[in-house]
Amino acid sequence: MDVRQLSVRLLQVYIKIVQLGSISAAARALHLTQPTVSLQLKKLTELAGVPLLHPYGQGYSQSYDQVKGHGHKQGLGLTPTAAGLALFRAACDVLGRFDDLNSELTELHSGRRGSISIAVVNTAQYLMPRILGPFYRQYPHIEVTLHIGNRAHILSRFEQQQDDIYLFSHPPSGEHVIANPIVKNPLKLIAPLEHWAVGKQRLNFNQLKQERFLLREPGSASRMMFEAWLSSQGIELSHSMQIESNEAIRLSVAAGLGLSVISAHTLLEGRERLAILDVQGFPLNSHWYLVRNADKRLADAARSLTDFIHHHLAECIEADWLLAAP
Repeated sequence: MDVRQLSVRLLQVYIKIVQLGSISAAARALHLTQPTVSLQLKKLTELAGVPLLHPYGQGYSQSYDQVKGHGHKQGLGLTPTAAGLALFRAACDVLGRFDDLNSELTELHSGRRGSISIAVVNTAQYLMPRILGPFYRQYPHIEVTLHIGNRAHILSRFEQQQDDIYLFSHPPSGEHVIANPIVKNPLKLIAPLEHWAVGKQRLNFNQLKQERFLLREPGSASRMMFEAWLSSQGIELSHSMQIESNEAIRLSVAAGLGLSVISAHTLLEGRERLAILDVQGFPLNSHWYLVRNADKRLADAARSLTDFIHHHLAECIEADWLLAAP
């Protein structure tokens, strides 16, 4: 048999004839005319080169031309030959696989299967897992890859359209950027517990400007916001030290190396004993933004995640961090 000449329709017709035992019954079930079904069966038999069906109930042993004239008579049915049974099993297997494919494609299109690539800046590594856990329980067949890096690295990935979704606290700008704030990200001023300013109320920042401040690398969102605030206040720091890790900054502040302005989310995950200073103008108000590139089509699985965040964020994040409803 030349399988290249087979079609799904031929196999569907043959399966229905075998299942119902009659050309006329198969025609009715498929909403086709009886001559059309007969022609399909004839073509399939010619491709096979051997008889596929024979009548039962009357003791017949006939050629196809005889069968097609009697297979629909009252009391006479059709049953597969050995070759016909082999073809029937193969046809069921083939169409079953297509059914499986159709189901999988439907799930992919519905966003219940597929894969998502997410890129987040370092600080967001504390936030995104709290969203992905509940999301995975609802969509267990979606595979997620999470990339973490500093802002410059994630910006590069964004420009190259390497991922589906991004999380920034200071999103990129431009017409190709779609950014929606989803969670508060206040920046707090921290100090070691034994610092002289701990416990004092409504300090003026000028009282602290002689202190050493531990800053993230240039381009970091927290540093950009802090420096923008300093500039707006006409303040220049006397001493600063660059540390390219939130964990290292927390440890360094706890050890008395200096003060720092850091995302409140990073403080939740640390075990260091730190104090949050009461300083006028702080905390600095910031947000986490869910970002995607408008030039890149949003895959169905990624759309499922954005919809999940929109409808179920309150189930993942404490109410204090959520934005007020418009």
